[in-house]
Amino acid sequence: MRIELSTGTPAELVRPDHVDGSTRGLVVFPDIMGLRPLFDELCERLAGEQGWVVCAPEPFPGPSGAAEDGPFGIEERMAAMRTLSDTRLRADAEAAAAATGCDAVGAIGFCMGGMLAFKAAGSGAFDRVAGFYGMIRLPEAWRGPDLADALDVLRRPERCPTLAIIGTADPYTPPADVADAEAAGVQVVRYEGAEHGFVHDASRPAHRAADAADAWARVIGFLAGS
Repeated sequence: MRIELSTGTPAELVRPDHVDGSTRGLVVFPDIMGLRPLFDELCERLAGEQGWVVCAPEPFPGPSGAAEDGPFGIEERMAAMRTLSDTRLRADAEAAAAATGCDAVGAIGFCMGGMLAFKAAGSGAFDRVAGFYGMIRLPEAWRGPDLADALDVLRRPERCPTLAIIGTADPYTPPADVADAEAAGVQVVRYEGAEHGFVHDASRPAHRAADAADAWARVIGFLAGS
């Protein structure tokens, strides 16, 4: 169901049938196109299969806080990236973690959302974070006064355990950036020849079913602490 976070940002929240003190929370950071049926269904699936409370915040809530008055198309959202604020994004991440009502909360994200997951690793609100092909350094066109590289957070000693799912043919995660993240202690799993977005959307030409299944198994195990 759609909720409003304490920050005013809309989010999808799904609770499993049974919730108790041991239930795990998970924040899902969508890709640049934000909340839509693809992510509603993903939250529902993760809650049902794993028994987690899952919350996905909208990355572009718009000036009034409503997702529908934010940037609509991919070109508008790409252009708006440089106007985003790490302060606001971190506040939304922490509010989404709080909305799960769980003591232990992990985070995952995809593309731009993978970058947000990496940045959330240093917030103290999450115990484990996994980014699917998240940007380790900002693309040049996204650089703005209030948006820093995820690598700045990944290098901090207080960062929680972090996993990066990487395709070796992804221009958004060049080898030098991946090597720098790995040198900072990030656990990296590389998929040879995989392009950007190869896991989370089966309708994309880049989707690779076998690699996606393997990546999901690794991420679920990582979040569960195994």
